[in-house]
Amino acid sequence: MKTFWIVVSALCGAAAVFFVVRDDFEKMFIAAVLGAVAWFLSYRVRLRQTLSEMDETDREEEDDEEA
Repeated sequence: MKTFWIVVSALCGAAAVFFVVRDDFEKMFIAAVLGAVAWFLSYRVRLRQTLSEMDETDREEEDDEEA
């Protein structure tokens, strides 16, 4: 899922550049904002994966300490 959001972000960035070249600044702004949102969503997915991995590691360490 992380890769999907990064690709969407890159495509929106390319679309924003395209709209700048065509002097269509309203569509450029929309594409740039959507690209930024997609990038933040990819960051959120990465952060959630990292936190769940850390949580699993902590649970395993607690189980080892109890045994």
